[in-house]
Amino acid sequence: MIKRGMDIVIALIGTVVSAPLVALLAVAIRLESRGHPIYRQARVGRDGELFSICKLRTMVSGAEFMGGGLAISEGDERVTRLGALLRRSSLDELPNLWNVLRGEMSIVGPRPTVQVQVEHYSARQRGRLAVKPGITGWAQVNGRASLPWPERIEFDLWYVEHRSLRLDLQILARTVQMVRSGHGIYKGETGGWLPPT
Repeated sequence: MIKRGMDIVIALIGTVVSAPLVALLAVAIRLESRGHPIYRQARVGRDGELFSICKLRTMVSGAEFMGGGLAISEGDERVTRLGALLRRSSLDELPNLWNVLRGEMSIVGPRPTVQVQVEHYSARQRGRLAVKPGITGWAQVNGRASLPWPERIEFDLWYVEHRSLRLDLQILARTVQMVRSGHGIYKGETGGWLPPT
């Protein structure tokens, strides 16, 4: 109940404060490229329940069906000029606050993944779904997209097993530093996700 209360307070304040900025960015995105400025995608939430995540669009429409698919590298041609700035500053995640208010996500938790990734989880890795997905999380502040996929899952499982209010506050503090540095927003040489061959 404490965690949910914290989620609602932070998300509500964040939504109200960021609303003018989100509106301005949405207009700028629409002017730069075709397609709706809000990107929605089916993601897997707690206990495997699907929900529609909301983000500011940073790539050309239909990007998930082009080039590298789910993996995004630095300099990826599918990322728009404004999109690169939004990704660098993590402003594209602001609409995630709507998902938090709806109870589909938490401020802190494992980042939600798509169904095709979950289908390749081992029984142990499915433990990642025991909590609500988050806007930021333990894997996020320890490397984000630059981490090898199995390592990202291990960080998330560690969080699930050790979660506490104190740990959540620590993650939030480290998230501020992470956003300032822009570290790990692209997969680099070791990150990304590929299904088993």
